[in-house]
Parts: sequence; C-alpha cells; structure tokens
Amino acid sequence: MQMDIEENLSYRSCVLCGRECKVNREEGQRGFCKAGTSMHIGRAAAHFWEEPCLSGTKGSGTIFFSSCGLSCVYCQNQKLSRKESGKEISVEELVELFYRLENEGCYNINFVTAEHYSRSVRDAMQLARERGFSLPFVWNSSGYQRARVLQEFEGLIDIYLMDFKYWEEEISARYSRAKNYPEIAKEALEEAVRQCPEFLFEGEILKKGVILRHLLLPGQVYQGKQILKYSFGRYGNHILYSLLSQYTPFGDLARFPEIDRKVFGKEYQKLVDYALSLGMENAFIQEGESAKESFIPEFSV
Repeated sequence: MQMDIEENLSYRSCVLCGRECKVNREEGQRGFCKAGTSMHIGRAAAHFWEEPCLSGTKGSGTIFFSSCGLSCVYCQNQKLSRKESGKEISVEELVELFYRLENEGCYNINFVTAEHYSRSVRDAMQLARERGFSLPFVWNSSGYQRARVLQEFEGLIDIYLMDFKYWEEEISARYSRAKNYPEIAKEALEEAVRQCPEFLFEGEILKKGVILRHLLLPGQVYQGKQILKYSFGRYGNHILYSLLSQYTPFGDLARFPEIDRKVFGKEYQKLVDYALSLGMENAFIQEGESAKESFIPEFSV
C-alpha cells in the first residue's frame, strides 16, 4: 500500500493529473501545471455559491488551490490557475485551516482543483482524521485525474464533486488542450462512484456521495446531452447531478468567438428537458440570471 502511494502520489515522477508529465518536481522541474512541491492557495473561506446541499446557509469551507493541470481557455479563475501564486502553506497549516473553517460554521472542507497537490492534501486529510476532525471532505475536481490516484483517497474523501466537461476529444482539445479528457473523466467518475456508491443527507446537507457537475458551454448542448446519457445510463439516480448555466465569457476569447457569449436560455432548457426525459430525479437546476462575474471569488487568504 505504501509503495503504491509513493508511486501514484509522488512528486518525483508526477502523474497526479491526466497529463502525466512525469517531471521531478522535487528537483525543481515544472510540468504543465507549473506547480512545485509546496502547496499554494488563493482563498480559504465559507463559499455560498456551491450546490445548496454543500453551501447550505453557513457555507462550504472552500480552499482554492493555485495552478491547474487543465488550463481551460474560458477559466474564470485565471489569476490563480495559470501560475503558482497565492500563499504558500504547509501540511500542518492546511490542517489548521480545516479547524478555522469548522469554527466559522462551514459544513464541509471543499478542495478546489487540488489534483496537482494530491500527495500533500492527502497527508493533511489523514493527519486531521487522526486528530478526530469529522467534517466531510469534498474533492472538487475537474475530473482530469486517473483512477489509480483517486484510489489513494479511499476512506478519506466523503463527497466527490466531479466535473464532466466534454464528451468529444475534439472539443476538449480545443478548449482545454486535453484530447484525452473524456476518457479520463469517465475513469475518474467510475472510481468516485465505486468509493461513494450512494448519497447520504443529514437534513438538507450532503454528508456522502457523488455529484456530477456539467457546465454547459455556448453551442454545446450535444456535449451535455451525451454526458448525461452516458452517466445516467451507468449510475442512474444513485448519484446527484448539477447542471450549470452560469458560463461567463472570461479572458481573451478572440480565437474562440463561438463561446464569447453567455449560454442562451433555450440552450439550457434543452439540456434540462433532456435530463428529465431520462428519468433524472436528483438534479440541481439553475434558474434565472446565474452568469455573473460577481460570483467569481476574490483570491486572498
């Protein structure tokens, strides 16, 4: 087991995200994500714009990590995701953040895009559990991570909040430079459901389970439908679904004019209608004006 952890979560030949750069981060080499071995975060605070079962009335204890292995052209968090920025923290300091967020009343600890720091975050999770920390841990992921990496978190992660962004390789290559994204997202989702096969609520707050999240892009209803068809066909109503309409044009999209607009209401409605036609019972659906830059957090710890 320890040997598997060393291999799957190692910074020496990094395979923590789907790019599997295999660089030696311990020797100062940087892969696609540009991250070293020290964790960097941009924000740690109660967040009220996650799914209602995570945020509730007191917020999800959300920790935003810097850098990213995906680099989507439309990323709303580019200040943080494009480079190693923010505050450097140790494993012990991360554990202290867990307790701070718990004392603020948060329902859970929510790791946003922490894939490239998986080893350090796992160490912090394990240390916190050994000390009796009991809030649920939420793995808020792009979905771009191999199952063998996620297997090392079994018994530690309570809730998987998994993106499934693209169905076709052509689209994932265009918008995220990750042709293999669809294959890896399927693999990651399969492992998440294996670990958390049923969801569990305490009142209106989720304590355990999988949420499959899909952000609808302009003109890409087909991607969304295919993702829902596949996922619901495989997992049915044993997982939760979150259909997001909040896409906001962000950054320099001159080379991608087709997504330099918000999602039309009729596009989103088509996706919702399709989800209902499948027999989907456990889905979060957004209403009204949700595509606002004010929902994008300011990054300061």
